[in-house]
Amino acid sequence: MINELFADVKSRMDKAIDHYHSEILGIRTGRASASILDMVKVDYYGTPTPIKNMAQISIPEAQQIVILPYDKNTLKNIEKAIIASDLGLAPNNDGSMIRLNIPALTDERREELIRLVHKIIEEGRIAIRNIRRDANEQLKKFNKENSLSEDNLKRAIDDVQEMTDKSIDELNKLQEKKEQEIRE
Repeated sequence: MINELFADVKSRMDKAIDHYHSEILGIRTGRASASILDMVKVDYYGTPTPIKNMAQISIPEAQQIVILPYDKNTLKNIEKAIIASDLGLAPNNDGSMIRLNIPALTDERREELIRLVHKIIEEGRIAIRNIRRDANEQLKKFNKENSLSEDNLKRAIDDVQEMTDKSIDELNKLQEKKEQEIRE
């Protein structure tokens, strides 16, 4: 019963870390990265579709992304989706491919992006703490039902805290790494 709870807590914390990691991957740095296009969805025959499913994305230079659609008829839709996104990039459509030039970040924009990363990671920390709170409440419930002794309750709560600390450390490492990328 407790092992199942620990497995559930670990699984939920890992999912939270993965979610917030994918959230900060979408934040662009001064360097070209195909992952900034992951959040952009293109209207493809009435269905919102990720660009990576519709086109080949390559990085020929450090400041440029090239999008080569599998179907040339989707070129305009991809261009519209990029313009409508909040990436702040202007697509250059030459009729067969789209080039995205990544402008260098200003110091002010870097600080905005770092604040955004801090906000996203803080949301992740809160999600991890909420998982910890739920687990501790469940453990206390087991204790009241006499299926868990006081010593085992304390040990279990300490184990949940240890999992929480590890998960928050992972989020902090993600934050530091992304900040470093933005500052480059």
